[in-house]
Amino acid sequence: MDNSGKEKEAMALMAEAETKVKSSQSFFGALFGGSSKLEEACDLYVRAANSYKMAKNWCEAINCLNRAIEIYTDMGRFTIAAKHHITIAEIYETDLVDIDKAIAHYEQAADYYKGEESTSSANKCLLKVATYAAQLEQYPKAIEIYEQVGCHAMDSTLLKYSAKDHFFKAALCHFCVDMLNAKLAVQKYEEMFPAFSDSRECKLLKKLLDAYEEQNVDAYTDSVKEYDTISRLDQWLTTMLLRIKKTIQDDESDLR
Repeated sequence: MDNSGKEKEAMALMAEAETKVKSSQSFFGALFGGSSKLEEACDLYVRAANSYKMAKNWCEAINCLNRAIEIYTDMGRFTIAAKHHITIAEIYETDLVDIDKAIAHYEQAADYYKGEESTSSANKCLLKVATYAAQLEQYPKAIEIYEQVGCHAMDSTLLKYSAKDHFFKAALCHFCVDMLNAKLAVQKYEEMFPAFSDSRECKLLKKLLDAYEEQNVDAYTDSVKEYDTISRLDQWLTTMLLRIKKTIQDDESDLR
């Protein structure tokens, strides 16, 4: 089926969903299974959204998902509403490339998950927010999330190992703002979570801080390369480490 066929299918599903919503609001509809009609309407809206996605009509797909979200939140079904907010966030992230809107929907999903005490699902959404906030140089927001998720992880036997990664990312965000802040943050994380001291991430941070203090770009680059041979740097870490390196180079040129 081509795109126009998928759009027709989506429009038919939407029309059916709207009929279900209207019938649930009538006196007899409300009396005889109004909530089941609303659930059916939500299902139809989600199916319509999927058809619009296949037709690459992203705005209409989002519109359908928002309608389902409105009904689910009215019904107090916040976990399902959160899942649909994530789907919208992913459309903004990948297809429409509107990162600010993606952040807003991940934040809304996290709020709903928190309200339902689904902390790990909330944290997954918040880590997405932190990733993008740091890329957009909204460092305080990213730091707050990484520290919050890191503290939650270090208190959990299952998640303890991941705490070092969250504190590492928080420290890099501090470093992008101010070297002294980063130094104090590393000390704080070591006190809070002693296992952080022995991690490769903490050792790298200390080498980078020393290189920064000495204004030694070569030492900084060598430390990053050494780390990268064992733990491959992803795009986010590469971006942050290059931003910090640039501040050393800028300081060096200022001294000349």
